[in-house]
Amino acid sequence: MANEVVFGHQRLRRARYAIAAVFCVHGAVTGSFATRIPWIQDHASVGAGQLGLALAFPALGASVAMPLAGRVSHRFGARNALRGLIVLWTLSLTLPSFAPNVLALCAALFVFGAAAGMSDVAMNALGVETENRLDRSIMSGLHGMWSVGALIGSAGGTLAAHLGSDARLHHALAALTLTLLGLVACQGVLDLRSAPDEAPPPRFALPPRSALVIGAIGFCAVFAEGASLDWSAVYLRDEMDTSAGLAAASTTAFALTMAVARLAGDRIVDRFGPVRTVRVGGVLATAGGLLVVFASHPAVAMTGFAFIGLGVAVVVPLAFAAAGRSGPNPSQAIAGVATITYTSGLIAPSAIGAVADATSLVVSFGLVTLLASGLIAGAGVLRSAGRDSVKSGIADAVVERLP
Repeated sequence: MANEVVFGHQRLRRARYAIAAVFCVHGAVTGSFATRIPWIQDHASVGAGQLGLALAFPALGASVAMPLAGRVSHRFGARNALRGLIVLWTLSLTLPSFAPNVLALCAALFVFGAAAGMSDVAMNALGVETENRLDRSIMSGLHGMWSVGALIGSAGGTLAAHLGSDARLHHALAALTLTLLGLVACQGVLDLRSAPDEAPPPRFALPPRSALVIGAIGFCAVFAEGASLDWSAVYLRDEMDTSAGLAAASTTAFALTMAVARLAGDRIVDRFGPVRTVRVGGVLATAGGLLVVFASHPAVAMTGFAFIGLGVAVVVPLAFAAAGRSGPNPSQAIAGVATITYTSGLIAPSAIGAVADATSLVVSFGLVTLLASGLIAGAGVLRSAGRDSVKSGIADAVVERLP
């Protein structure tokens, strides 16, 4: 019996490290893409407004595809589903850089968003289930590993941009490498299977009202994150008149602060509580937005982007935790919050582009600053979140097959 307990703990530890590696791979794809957006914009010959329109298509792709993730997991099991979806996500990195015009770019980003959304849902569901079985908070750390991956990807993109390399070659090599790493990582995640008599999950279910309130806080944080991740390089290049390499480095600075804050997030929340943590984060993010808006030097703008990343880093994991206690159906609440926050991150780049086309990027980041200040006022809705609060119920009806 004791040996079985030890074996169970070892298997859960392996599963935790494996899902963390999957988060890292997922983030690396995003970082690799974000740093080459200026190259993709020039290659497709699109302006700020057209780029903003194209960057709305990942949101459309994700909205269509995300509800399918549950059915894929139900049909093939969580591990096999995640394996296939991660491969789809890593390989989709190659598509946007080959787009010769705005129409092709929109189509490529639609597929890119669909792959991102389905793989994101699958890995977060496994992350929450792993956290439940470990009976300790790990979600902030998992999202921290996503940020580490984004940092690695953006660092590679910064180097590629500095060297003036073709993004098509850069993304092809990155996609091949990340596909292999993703397949290896998926081998160790929990192998969850649906019960034989379990009905497939519904294609769509409305979240409870409590999840909408919590999701609004996540919306503000992820909007600031998505806008900064996708537009920081363009902002430095167009508003600060910097080189391509330095512009890409702003994305790296943003990803770095996100990674550090998320990796330390579980301990910080345990010490200060979710409400105080998010309020202080809101102050930092708002200050960062003001630095970006009023920057007269590239270093000031880069510091502002770093502050935004530091301020919004732990909000999404805490929103998932609060959703788990917000009503009688935790899985539905968490799914609702995930949809709201994820959609926010995907529509933010297009919204920034639309505002920039009508006014300027400076005005766009004034909007980001306003939304970041909403974290200060709305942090109280996360009061119930804590280490014991993340009881998602996402996999209540699944059983685990022993390896």
